[in-house]
Amino acid sequence: MARVELRQLRYFVAVAEELNFGRAAERLLIAGPSLSQQIKALERDLGVRLFDRDRRSVALTPAGSALLPHTRALLDGADELQLRARRLSGSEPVRLGYVNWLPPDLTARTAAVAQVHIDAWVAPSHAQAARVADGSLDLAICWVPTGTLDELGLRARLIGADRLYAVAPGDVTGEVRASDSAVLLDDDTTSWSSWNAYAEAVTKGTGARAVRISDGGITGPAFFDHVRRIGGPVINSPKGQTTPLPSDLVRRAVVGPEIHWTWSLVRRRNEVRSSVISTMEALCDGVGDLGVHAADAWLPDCDPYRQ
Repeated sequence: MARVELRQLRYFVAVAEELNFGRAAERLLIAGPSLSQQIKALERDLGVRLFDRDRRSVALTPAGSALLPHTRALLDGADELQLRARRLSGSEPVRLGYVNWLPPDLTARTAAVAQVHIDAWVAPSHAQAARVADGSLDLAICWVPTGTLDELGLRARLIGADRLYAVAPGDVTGEVRASDSAVLLDDDTTSWSSWNAYAEAVTKGTGARAVRISDGGITGPAFFDHVRRIGGPVINSPKGQTTPLPSDLVRRAVVGPEIHWTWSLVRRRNEVRSSVISTMEALCDGVGDLGVHAADAWLPDCDPYRQ
């Protein structure tokens, strides 16, 4: 039998409780097709069908119903094992999640205050913020609007910032006005929720043109294909900031205004553990405003660092 992952078992329990793949995917903060694929893989590895499903309904099979209580007990046991191991080690590490950027001096800044464990699950900003709120993480580096901080009971400190640029076809590398650029919005609101909210604010605040896509091409080769199809400057996302460009595309600075994306370090407002609070202070100490308050800098109205 293939190895069954705890993550897949958590997915099984979520679908069993919701009896709806869409609601379970929202609860788990993953894309619906990914959840369906993971459940199919689990069924294949276990050798039984867990759900009867069609276009209108989802129901547990007899095998699924029989395995559900054992799965819950197994997950509870795994959580207890992790807790006991942390207690035996003498200290619980500070669990830090991120999206795609980490401070280059993270280890040097935190070595004296806490053991920081970088979480292997790289997830979108909204997912990482939610994981801090529910206790799955202690800290996360993500883009977070003010409303989300209030809704989830989080506190944020500025830890990083990117000035976004445009990618364009041709060989003209001069500045381009934001209003002469396009910005992509993806129909997959689960995976691209934070970027879509930011991109919509860009269109309203700078006059950039919104272009809707449905293939996840906010980054990667598909993004470059969209730039070629549009035939003009397209504002790059933070996930593509360091990606090398194909030879037929160029990078152009966006002005009027200069568009910035902020990275927040977030923790729970009611956090009392000194290791978590000290880690946040160590990482954010001396960061400054990173240029986001310059005269021509632009941040969306919902950004917690907008003045």
